[in-house]
Amino acid sequence: MTIPVVDPDLVELAASVFADATDGNLWDTLEQTGLARLAVAEDAGGSGGSLLDLGAVLVEAGAAAAWAPLAETDLGCRLAAAAGLEVPAGPLTFALDAPLTVDGDAVSGTLTRVPWGRSAAAVVALTADSVVVLDPATATVVEGTNVAEEPRDTLSWSAATAAVAPAPEGAAAEFARWAALSRSLLLAGAARGALTRAVGYAGEREQFGRPIGRFQAVQQQLALAAAEVAAGGAAAESAARVVVRDGIAAPTAQLAVASAKVRTGQAATEVARIAHQVHGAIGFTREHDLRLTTTRLWAWRDEDGTDGDWAARIGDLTLAAGADGLWSLVTA
Repeated sequence: MTIPVVDPDLVELAASVFADATDGNLWDTLEQTGLARLAVAEDAGGSGGSLLDLGAVLVEAGAAAAWAPLAETDLGCRLAAAAGLEVPAGPLTFALDAPLTVDGDAVSGTLTRVPWGRSAAAVVALTADSVVVLDPATATVVEGTNVAEEPRDTLSWSAATAAVAPAPEGAAAEFARWAALSRSLLLAGAARGALTRAVGYAGEREQFGRPIGRFQAVQQQLALAAAEVAAGGAAAESAARVVVRDGIAAPTAQLAVASAKVRTGQAATEVARIAHQVHGAIGFTREHDLRLTTTRLWAWRDEDGTDGDWAARIGDLTLAAGADGLWSLVTA
């Protein structure tokens, strides 16, 4: 199978959009440029791009600390499409393992920590046996945030009318992997963004008559951060390519996605630490833009499964493969 190559012009377009658009008009710009639903089929209102296209854009979004639910919209579209349901235009969000009660087309219950719940056009939720598309306007909303101040809201419905369809077999595990892959790509981008800021600051900040980036101790720390960025980025990109090649359900894809989430989570911890050490106290202030990437690193490493959760999954896959099958699983 020939795996497609990402068009460099697409990466350049995404970087320019995230650099130039403000938070207030970013989503409109993403829709106008076709990036909002990049990997959604054209007949479903998307741009018909590949998963690798989307992955490249998510990396750029993470690097720029973009204020937009790109990953959530893609996941909501994927989940609804898998169940044969339509979704409205606009930004979407999703919820897995949703503790909702479904009675015909009436849905009741509460979802906690819903990404971008207050501003989504629809919430696509997966219950134990159903996929439902809910309107946040019909919910009682209690606003919340993660440590990066991204919306993570509590939404409650009481017998709200919703579009309902049976959940596809294996959807819970499959979409947990989709979510982890998306988060890994965002983490890879955010780590790169934090490193870029740290390198830039080290070249500007002077101490004892020269930039601190010329001191060996600082150079060593930046080199360690760069290695973490490279390792996390390679793991995330490799996972996306394995998913394209083998499909999200394949054991090879399961291992690649789990490894990517663990590796980018580890990188997030180290890169954030080093970036703040290089910046000193100034990097912790609310006014400094370093926090835009490092707080996302801290928040995202624990979202869509922690390092421990996915490390346990790697262990399960290793035991299932056995001594005879492990090498071929790792090297496939």
